[in-house]
Amino acid sequence: MSELIRIIIVEDDDDVREGLRILINGSEGYSCPMACSTGEEALKVIPVHQPQVVLMDINLPGMNGIECVVCIKNTWPEIQVMMLTVFDNTDDIFKSLTAGATGYLLKKTPPAKLLDAISELVNGGSPMSGEIARKVVQTFSNPAIHRIPESNLTAREEEILSYLSKGFLYKEIAAELFISIETVRTHIRKIYQKLQVRTRTEALLMCMKH
Repeated sequence: MSELIRIIIVEDDDDVREGLRILINGSEGYSCPMACSTGEEALKVIPVHQPQVVLMDINLPGMNGIECVVCIKNTWPEIQVMMLTVFDNTDDIFKSLTAGATGYLLKKTPPAKLLDAISELVNGGSPMSGEIARKVVQTFSNPAIHRIPESNLTAREEEILSYLSKGFLYKEIAAELFISIETVRTHIRKIYQKLQVRTRTEALLMCMKH
C-alpha cells in the first residue's frame, strides 16, 4: 500500500476548513492530520505532523498566508505549498509564487481536480487554475507561449508548454495529445532541463521574459 500524502490545511473559514478536511480524509491516498485556522498555528504543528503539502489561504487573521509561506519555505524547504484562495489578482499571485508557493488554485476548483493537483504537486508539478496561469502569462501582455531563443525546444515540447501555461494537469495534457502521462512527464523533464528551470512557474516566468 502506497504511503498517504499528508496535508495540512490553513484556512480561517470554519465551513471551508472542515469541508476540505472531510474531503481529504475521505479520499484514498490522502490524509489531513491537522486543519489550522491561522498561520501561527500551522507553524507550530508542522514539525509535529511533517506534512508533504500545505494548502494555504491568503486572507488569514494575524500573519497572512503569503507571510506564512515565507516562514514555511525558509524552515522546511522540502514542503510543497499550494495556495487555495478566492484571490485571483496578479499582485497576490506573484507575491505567493515569489514567496515559494509551487501551486495556486482558486477555491472554486472541483474536489476531484484539487486532489489531482495535490498529487501532481508532490510528483514535481506546479498546478495552477487555468485563470491563474493565463494571468501569469498575460501580465507581460503576452498571452501566447512564443519560441524562446536558443532554448532548442521541439515543436511537441512547445505544444506541451502551451498547455502548461493554460493550467492543464499532466493527465489532461496526455488526454489532449493522446499520449501517456509518463510521456508527458518525460517531455516536461526535458523542457525544464532545456530552460534550466525546476517548476512550471519558473518555466512560465522564463517565457514571459522573452
